[in-house]
Amino acid sequence: MERKITKFFLKWKNDLIRKPLLLFGLKQVGKTYSVLEFGKKYYKNVAYINTMKNQELVELFRRERSIDKLAIYLSEMAEVEIEKNDTLIVFDNVEDEKIIKGIKLFGYDRNDYHVIAITSRRENLVKFKGEELQYKFMTEMDFEEYLWARGEKEVADAIRHAYDTKRSCSRHAKALDFFYDYLLVGGLPEVISLSLQEENRGYYFSAKEKAFDIFKSFLVECDTLIDVPRGVEVLNSIPKQLNKENKKFQYGVLGYGKRAKEYESVINYLVSNQLLYRSYKIRTVKSPLSSCRELDSFKLYYPDDGLLSGRLHLTKERLLEDENIKYTLYENHIAHTLLEAGYSLYYYQSEGKAEVNFVIQNRMGKVIPIELATKTGSKAKSLSVFMKKFIVTDAYRITENNFSNKKGVHYLPVYAIFCLNEQLY
Repeated sequence: MERKITKFFLKWKNDLIRKPLLLFGLKQVGKTYSVLEFGKKYYKNVAYINTMKNQELVELFRRERSIDKLAIYLSEMAEVEIEKNDTLIVFDNVEDEKIIKGIKLFGYDRNDYHVIAITSRRENLVKFKGEELQYKFMTEMDFEEYLWARGEKEVADAIRHAYDTKRSCSRHAKALDFFYDYLLVGGLPEVISLSLQEENRGYYFSAKEKAFDIFKSFLVECDTLIDVPRGVEVLNSIPKQLNKENKKFQYGVLGYGKRAKEYESVINYLVSNQLLYRSYKIRTVKSPLSSCRELDSFKLYYPDDGLLSGRLHLTKERLLEDENIKYTLYENHIAHTLLEAGYSLYYYQSEGKAEVNFVIQNRMGKVIPIELATKTGSKAKSLSVFMKKFIVTDAYRITENNFSNKKGVHYLPVYAIFCLNEQLY
């Protein structure tokens, strides 16, 4: 499957001040597969080393400090000849600080060794931080990559062209129909692959269940044992939380008498490891937006649409018939797509309960409200009031309709959210 991250890998490979790359992201997003495919295509050799419970590697890094000698030993360990500039050295499942300290040796001075380390825990970035490393976050496949996997590159190109030229998309109906499929499947490569194979449709459903079980397994690493069942409670509650009219996270949904202080630690753990994404409420706008957030008012989202649709036991027929369910899936999709593009998430709610679903701030400091429009258009007034109150000149309204522009508001089809990357000004 073609992945966008390959372009980043190529840029890293050709960087004159290249450092060892630490690639992080949730399990099952395709990190190892993408790295190995990149190595196979652009290098003569790939030296793969699984670091999980690898005491031999720990001992090697403990006693040896010369990277040339390390390369010789690693070559024997991987049973592959390591040649400078022609071999990609891959350290998978990195968790041990002793191992990352050894990997950092390749980043102290300029050299011709190409090293990628892979970890599934974002918390490791705190333990592994250092100027000897470069960092890259990898996510699930977005809708554009999903279209590529389906062999629908023309549809993907039509969406990009419409966004860039601010004109209608010539493949709008087809793109919207494919997007409904994507909401049900999600962006995990294994699940997408099985969904596209008619003979393996049964395995596709089991793969979605397995993905959720793997998410829950991360909770075993919580600081306290009591947080494990609490974390499962929080994960299981998200569909119900998002299906409410007021999508703010409410502890009462977890059960009678549940209190914030009992769940604060595990929610922070889930968010810090990106098992859930958080959007904070703001009542006013000033720069930076983080200074406006209300820490006790937030929404939580799944990092993959397929996880949410699976928890809701959705079929395509039910998705198309139930506007509330569809709205819930749309909001989750917008949330994780924006966050994965590099934005922090906020939502605006005034005293009068007027709400704008998302408010983001780009690298230039520009504040951009993004509203998910309903069929009735009842929220249209909220966006207009927000723009006037905070003197905002550009905004986005997400709909099921084609691209258009009206009075400083860019109307964007819901399937085109992936176009809102950090180039937005």
